[in-house]
Amino acid sequence: MSSSPATALEPTTVGVVLAMAVVTYATKAGGLWLVGRLELTERAETELEVLPGVIVVSIVAGELVEGGPEEWLGAAVVALVVWKTERLPLALVAGIGTVVLLRGSA
Repeated sequence: MSSSPATALEPTTVGVVLAMAVVTYATKAGGLWLVGRLELTERAETELEVLPGVIVVSIVAGELVEGGPEEWLGAAVVALVVWKTERLPLALVAGIGTVVLLRGSA
């Protein structure tokens, strides 16, 4: 290819990304279709409602274990903002901002 490496898009890479997007969409749509056809118990419905939070916690926990003081303080800011405001998006922005500011000053 004649373009620079920073802007080059290999056809194989584009194809793999598009294939992953299709599989991701099919998985989500198929799951929603399947759950819509099942009669769920109250417990199962409750578990499905909390699943997104569990996934976020599992991702963040790994970062906290591997992280340092910047990440730990960012997590504390998130917890404090959620506790005071009960607004998760605001808390996430505050926590990310804290980590960015602390990393920038290091």
